[in-house]
Amino acid sequence: MVPETIDLQAKFAAFDGQWQPKIIAELNDYHLKLAKIKGDFIWHSHPETDELFLVVEGEMTIQFRDGATPLTRGQLCVVPRGIEHRPTAEHECHILLIEPAGTTNTGEAGGERTAPGDAWI
Repeated sequence: MVPETIDLQAKFAAFDGQWQPKIIAELNDYHLKLAKIKGDFIWHSHPETDELFLVVEGEMTIQFRDGATPLTRGQLCVVPRGIEHRPTAEHECHILLIEPAGTTNTGEAGGERTAPGDAWI
């Protein structure tokens, strides 16, 4: 079997909407997800897992209660488990997330921004 090539730009072009991560691949027990973001997300944490944010296109900031981490294209940040954070982007930003399968985008906060956890593209 020959593994497929995943074209990130083609995957981003295949969906609209922001703050709705789409699964593009599985790696062991992890999902690789793409998302388009703009504006402020909600404050939340993931008590059981770390979360990786990689900026594919654009700029974003991950706000923490005691500071912020700005990220630009090609930069990433690993948010440690249990740390409350809020992603934000002034302009649309395209990101790749790596997290355990079944991780809810809003963590324990829940609410109207909670995305389906099984949305593939």
